[in-house]
Amino acid sequence: MKLNSDIKIVGEHVVLVPYREIHVEKYHSWMSTEELQILTASEPLSLEEEYEMQKSWREDADKCTFIILDKAKFDKDGDEISAMIGDTNIFIKGSDASTGEIEIMIAEKTARGKRLGWEAVILMLLYGIKEIKLQHFEAKILMKNSISIEMFQKLGFEETSTSDVFKEVTLGKVVSKEWTEFLHKQYFYQIQPH
Repeated sequence: MKLNSDIKIVGEHVVLVPYREIHVEKYHSWMSTEELQILTASEPLSLEEEYEMQKSWREDADKCTFIILDKAKFDKDGDEISAMIGDTNIFIKGSDASTGEIEIMIAEKTARGKRLGWEAVILMLLYGIKEIKLQHFEAKILMKNSISIEMFQKLGFEETSTSDVFKEVTLGKVVSKEWTEFLHKQYFYQIQPH
């Protein structure tokens, strides 16, 4: 998505930056692991296919993706690659483009369990509300990924459907003023040039 191609979102513990070519090799190495393929319901891609996917994320108007950086590491050396810990995405859906399907992946095991994913999702939700003007969010999560399901439920998402075929649950949340204020109270949020 061109909307987010030249900005970064700075939080307290994470920084979200647009997914660029420089990130592809590390991202590809993450997605080459069976664990992340299962958790994200993804098929393995060649490195060449991953570069093509990155271009589509940058150009397609219905896709918004950011790479999640560990802010402490990034502030220390300014190296986005070494600070990469995961990604977060929004797929824009619906005839009126008011629904966003949100995804989060913390790929680096050392970054898990530190609430960095929680913060990254909140920043992404706020970006979706403020900049993309989304009115509704969905999260499709594998039924066995109880950590992600619980996180979205703590954020106010409620189960809307399940699919035994895909072994996933869909959670949804309608945007409201009160919920937006709740998200704002969680973390510092600032958009800066990138």
